[in-house]
Amino acid sequence: MSAATTLPTHARSSSRSRSALAGTGAMTRFMLRRDRVRLPVWIAGLTLFGVGTVGSFEQTYPTAADRATAADLSSLPAVTAMVGRIYSRDDYTYGVMTGHQMYVFMALLLGLMSILAFVRHTRAEEETGRAELLRSSVLGRHAQLTAAFIVVGGANAVTGLLIAAGLSGSGADGVTGEGSLLFAAGLVAAGLVFTAVAAVTSQITEYARGASGMALAVLGVTYAVRAVGDVAESGLSWVSPLFWGQVTRSFAADQRWWPLLLLVALAALLAAVAYALRVRRDVGAGLRPARLGSATASPALSSPLGLAFRLQRATLIAWSVGLLVLAVTYGSLVDSIQDMFDQISSLDDLIRDIAGATLIESWLVTVLSLTGMIASIQAVLAVLRLRSEETAGRAEPILATAVSRHRWAASHLTMAFGGSAAVMILVGLGFGIATALATDDGGWLGDMLAAAFVQLPAIWVAAGFAMAVIGLAPRLSPLAWLVPAYAIAVVYMGQILRFPEWTRALSPFGHVPELPAGDFELVPVILLLAIAAALTWVGLAGLRRRDIPVG
Repeated sequence: MSAATTLPTHARSSSRSRSALAGTGAMTRFMLRRDRVRLPVWIAGLTLFGVGTVGSFEQTYPTAADRATAADLSSLPAVTAMVGRIYSRDDYTYGVMTGHQMYVFMALLLGLMSILAFVRHTRAEEETGRAELLRSSVLGRHAQLTAAFIVVGGANAVTGLLIAAGLSGSGADGVTGEGSLLFAAGLVAAGLVFTAVAAVTSQITEYARGASGMALAVLGVTYAVRAVGDVAESGLSWVSPLFWGQVTRSFAADQRWWPLLLLVALAALLAAVAYALRVRRDVGAGLRPARLGSATASPALSSPLGLAFRLQRATLIAWSVGLLVLAVTYGSLVDSIQDMFDQISSLDDLIRDIAGATLIESWLVTVLSLTGMIASIQAVLAVLRLRSEETAGRAEPILATAVSRHRWAASHLTMAFGGSAAVMILVGLGFGIATALATDDGGWLGDMLAAAFVQLPAIWVAAGFAMAVIGLAPRLSPLAWLVPAYAIAVVYMGQILRFPEWTRALSPFGHVPELPAGDFELVPVILLLAIAAALTWVGLAGLRRRDIPVG
């Protein structure tokens, strides 16, 4: 037995002498091939968003007086919390406006891309068992971690270079080549910091969802700390790396390159910690031992719905809290909207012209519609969980019991439809309470709850479409994002980009009653509910007829 399981002497010595980075190049190519579609989409989207914003600023604030007014409004606590402290108030060019208003948002998006991509190529690979299979070949201990750093860091670098090139070529007032490079370098450095954060969290837990959750929690905490520090104008802001990138003052006369050293140093320190932690654990294991489960399952887990809730509760809570904060922030701005639009006439292009509605009502329709579109992303994610359970091989054991396919799918659909309803209740409450406090009019609470509720039929159409895609063509599941993506691009941005009215009618969000500005219309609500039900039924019928992959 011992002879059969003991490696030959030359094999053991070869294994000991193997470089810890052996196979890094092959792993890098493998990761790039796996993300040959995903990463280019991220890079293109981030670049277009970052560069295109300058053009929207030029259209929205065409004169120096408009920009001066925007600078004054940026001192409002709600705006400061969202985008950060204003700098160069007296010379608020398009460049300064971009550096001030866009850095935090862009850094958050790069951090999100970095966290999701890094965990996908490290901890997720260990959780599925593929990493152990790869390690059985000629692959060094640190090869996978290093390759992930190369791929994700490279994606950040490419994004930064494209943004710098696009901004420097825009020709906008105050957008210089050096400022564009500094702005982009700050974004890349922030992306590297959160890449390293994901590297550390990937060593702590043995589950990809846990690693992503902890890293995203760090991202959220850094944003919250910066927001509190900026509003209070205290030194607390320096605790957040998001503040370090913004304090470079990328397009101002007094640019600062040295804060980038703080970001690079933090990224290097966290990366070193990740490498040190990597050697202290086994492949597939985490530094934090898995919590022992109960000897008997909770009664709530005895049903498919209970299991679906357990699987999706963290995501649902995160979306609920995030959209509630967004609703409260927008609602608190209501008392300053009239002055803002009076002083900057070009802002009228951002909202729909609704007959008989006040400016505040029209603005609330616009932001509530955007909130509904964002909430539809949560609903689509809940439906797509069906597909991820299939591909991970966890659906087959459930369906091998007395649970039918329809009952299994209905549990996740309940999380999509019911979860989105819960989210929109919180959104309505957040908007209603904040608006009532800002205007001293308690009647807004009921109006905003009703306005939030009428978004649900359109959200459910997005969820129903996702179910139809999964049921009929599961390999094309990315098409499930078509409804929310089209809505944001055409219905929300269409007012600014002057899209024809018929393009708006192709989205379910183009038929939502325009509360609180307009009257409630029952017919479009019924039609949207009917379409959502039909799409869901089609998806369930397709799921019943097709194969379920075995893990």
